[in-house]
Order: sequence, then C-alpha cells, then structure tokens
Amino acid sequence: MLESLRGPLTGYCYRVLGSASEVDDAVQETMVRALRAIGGFDPERAALSTWVHKIAMNVCLDLLRSARRRALPWDMGPASSGGGDLGVPLPAARWVEPMADSRLMGSADPASLATRRETLRLAFVAALQRLPPRQRVALVLRDVLAFSAVEAAEVMGTSVAAGNSALQRARATLEKHRPRPTDSPRLDDAGQLDLLHRYVTAFQTHDVNELVAVLADDARSGMPPFLWWLDGAAQIGAVMAASDACAGDRLVPGGPANGCWTLGQYRPDEDGVLRPFALLVLELRNGRIGEIVTFLGYGDRFAEFGLPGNL
Repeated sequence: MLESLRGPLTGYCYRVLGSASEVDDAVQETMVRALRAIGGFDPERAALSTWVHKIAMNVCLDLLRSARRRALPWDMGPASSGGGDLGVPLPAARWVEPMADSRLMGSADPASLATRRETLRLAFVAALQRLPPRQRVALVLRDVLAFSAVEAAEVMGTSVAAGNSALQRARATLEKHRPRPTDSPRLDDAGQLDLLHRYVTAFQTHDVNELVAVLADDARSGMPPFLWWLDGAAQIGAVMAASDACAGDRLVPGGPANGCWTLGQYRPDEDGVLRPFALLVLELRNGRIGEIVTFLGYGDRFAEFGLPGNL
C-alpha cells in the first residue's frame, strides 16, 4: 500500500528540493518513517496519501534547513560576454538538477500529463526554489498535486486560512518569475524531430549558420556547474564559431527529462573512444530551440535517460 505512493512522492520531493541526487534519499526516508509509524495512522483523520505526504514534507524541510537556493545559470547573474573563461565551478548543491520523465510522470490522463510536464520544467522547478520552503510545499500540494485546502492544511500542520495565505504569497512570487512558454516534447511530431536532427547535425559538423537558424533569437545556453551562460542566438553562434572545443563530439537523443528533450554529449578520449561528457536538456518554443542547459559530468546518470555508457 505504501509502495504505491513511491512514484507520486518522487515528483513531490523533487519539486520541493530541486535536487535529483537527494530525491531517492528523501523518498526512502519517508517510507521508512511511514512504516515505523503506520500503527498510529488513523484513516478517520486523514487519507493515507495525506498522512505520507506530511511525513515527506518534514523530511524535505529537514534537508532544506541549511541549504542554499538551487538555480539555473541565468538566475544567478548576467550573461557572459562570450570569452573562453568559464570561471570557477559551483558545488552541485547550487544547481537545479534534471530528472527523467520516466521517473516523474507515471500514468495519467493526457490533460494531467500536460500539467505535470509544465511543473517539472527546469525553469519552473528553479522558480519554485525562490519560495520559502513552506510556501513551496503549499503551492506544490494545491496547484500541482491538486490537494484540497483541507488536505494541504493537514499536510502542513496548520489551519486552512494559514495554508491559503501561504499559497497566495507563493502564487504572487511565482508569477513574477514565471518561465517562458515552451513546446511539450512529442515523439510523433515530425517538426520537432526534424529540428533536433538539424541541431545535432549542425553541432557535429560545426555549421554555425545552421545552428543559429534552429535557435530562437532570444535563446539561452548555460553549462552548470559554471555561472557562464550565453544570451541570444547570435552570441551562441559567435562563441561556437570561435571555438573548436567540441570538435569530434557526438550527440545522441535520450529519453525526455523535465518535460523536455535530452541529448547525450560524448567526447573522444585519448584512445578515440566516445565517453559520456554532458547531458543537454533542450526546450523548444514555436518551432525553434529556446533554451539549452548542458549539465557537465553527468555520465554516471546516462542510463537513467536511456543513453548508452559509451559509443
């Protein structure tokens, strides 16, 4: 019975924490605490899901007690002028991390899946991290998981009025940082597949003109763990034209993550074997690529995104 909640708890904890690396620990700790306390569960007072989500909230709040806000590169400072100095890498705990849709979506009706994708986008999860933890919990419970005001108040251990107040403050803050619109990935969309193929080909052949052509004019590209990021298709193209750092690299499509397309980037080692180098998460907007987040050093997680260990 508790095990059936593992999937929903994964999505809940991920949105609250913004961390793929902490989610499994948070969910496992929630299950352990729930099993230990199951004798005290009273179905007359609350549904099992509400009771378990309350335990998960406390686990997440413990993890967030001394944590700094996770974000994406453009949330942390101005765009780079295009120079080659990436600066000093920040710790992994400073970044919103990607997670595969296969772990977050579950099975649901199409309308519900569309809502889930929107609230799993990296930009949306990063916006959630701007909220104080309890406001974050209130918004995820009410606006993402569709808990009632009474259920959310029970999870938060507060009154309905206080829960509603936290929700209203969270909505107001989120509205100021609402992500730009994006196109949901569709495996049966020939236009999206062609766009990805054009980007991969342009990247691998170092065709700067074609690469710029598939990018939205206001596209952004960043590379966690570095603050360095580029603003605009022209700037991205200029940097690519001036560098051959990716010569010989290959891109391979992976499974969707955070409601977006992914590509695995492989780089040849000294023996010419193509090894995992980075995971790219791409957002599409109006038939062009609007955002690229290149997560360096994610080779140990390639299998999660359906990507091979080596080429």
